[in-house]
Amino acid sequence: MNTVDKLYKRIKSNTDSLLGYPLAKDFSYQQFAPFLDLCINNIGDPESTSTLAIDTKEMERECIAFFADLLSTNMDDVWGYITNGGTEGNLYGLYLARENFPNGVVYYSESTHYSVKKNLHLLNINNIVIRSQENGEMDYEDLEQTLMLRRDKPAIFFLNIGSTMKEAIDDLDKIKAIIRKFAIKDYYIHCDAAFLGSVAPFVTPKPKFDFSEGVDSISISGHKFIGGPMPSGIVMAKRNHRNRVANSVSYVGTFDTTITGSRNGLTPLFMWSFIQKFGKEGLNRRVQESIALADYVKDKLNELGLNAWRNGKALTVVFDKPSDAICTKHQLASEDDIAHVICVPGIKKAHVDLLFEDLAKEQKALEKELVLA
Repeated sequence: MNTVDKLYKRIKSNTDSLLGYPLAKDFSYQQFAPFLDLCINNIGDPESTSTLAIDTKEMERECIAFFADLLSTNMDDVWGYITNGGTEGNLYGLYLARENFPNGVVYYSESTHYSVKKNLHLLNINNIVIRSQENGEMDYEDLEQTLMLRRDKPAIFFLNIGSTMKEAIDDLDKIKAIIRKFAIKDYYIHCDAAFLGSVAPFVTPKPKFDFSEGVDSISISGHKFIGGPMPSGIVMAKRNHRNRVANSVSYVGTFDTTITGSRNGLTPLFMWSFIQKFGKEGLNRRVQESIALADYVKDKLNELGLNAWRNGKALTVVFDKPSDAICTKHQLASEDDIAHVICVPGIKKAHVDLLFEDLAKEQKALEKELVLA
């Protein structure tokens, strides 16, 4: 077996056993294999043509329009593009916020994804970390007390629509109430909906996070719930924010509105293909199937005595951290004394049942040790 075959075998095996990270596994884009022999470059703005005409911008615009509808808006009011993933989407949202309010202060919870601190450092924006509640949601009392001392500064709210470990959703209504209480006139709201952006619109009650609620920008990952062979995402923002940063570039005959210049043209093709195949109905079906699996996982873990719980109808099931050996075998993300299983499309009951078998064996071994001791 040569090096490439060994590499494929290892990655395929590890993909099959993956349970702790939000990566959908039920996709296939083999029909697009011929495109791997082409360099596809969606350089610049997706709404602007370029003298470099080897792009998939038409598909990219259709993807943005689909998500605009999903997020309760339209292409007249918002603009967006397909990114390399959630980190780039969050970077773009914070970039727009900074251009809007150069002297603003970013407020984000300690449960926020690790990359956000890096983004804030890159953009050199003043920021304050807010405490999190036990369930991973922002501590609104801490936010209120912190804001009270800085009510003269523009406020930039970075909200989690599904935190990394516990899939907690920051409450937009409570944020708005605080804004009204302190009569804050200058503010910007960015929602990090990396995992739940494709899920939340189909959950009842629907979490408040989209453009109908007055948010300024939203970042969503493409490879997490939709699935794909490489990281991708979407960032969307009110059109007036995008217009503030647009510059024309004569070299390539297009507008420079994105973080990167040359942009991957394959991921828009994959995302467009998914939308054509599933649409809203298919996406909703995937969500309901994943919720049902999360119900099953939570019940089984509790039967094993592992204190399993989740936030509402979250697809992330949190439970007592097992041994390092089990975390490694099943690729379970862990933090302090907890771990989690994320019920994404492509994970079947047979996959999680293997985890339950290992957990049961581990518990029996521990019980035997206690008896012998």
